[in-house]
Amino acid sequence: QVQLVESGGGLVQAGGSLRLSCVASGSIFSINAMAWYRQAPGKQREWVAAITGSGSTSYLDSVKGRFTISRDNAKNTVYLRMNNLTLEDTAVYYCYAKVTTMDLKAYDYWGQGTQVTVSA
Repeated sequence: QVQLVESGGGLVQAGGSLRLSCVASGSIFSINAMAWYRQAPGKQREWVAAITGSGSTSYLDSVKGRFTISRDNAKNTVYLRMNNLTLEDTAVYYCYAKVTTMDLKAYDYWGQGTQVTVSA
């Protein structure tokens, strides 16, 4: 079994910054893609950013230039640096990872979510 635990959410004023972290633990052989998703009240969950095992990144258009995804493979951790936050960034942010476990099978895992609230 694998667990993903996010941290770093909170309340921030518009224009401010936050850094989210997500640590994976458990029966991990390797971690492939990692990503961040978010879900705002009354909306569907949407993909925000992703990073491959080799470090290639991709972003939702509305966060390009403001958010940066990175990972530390030695720590099984993915980060999301969020700058110049706007009210529209308010959401619960979820970490995702595709993990190859010790039985050499790949599974999708999700964290429990961390709340990011941006105030005016």
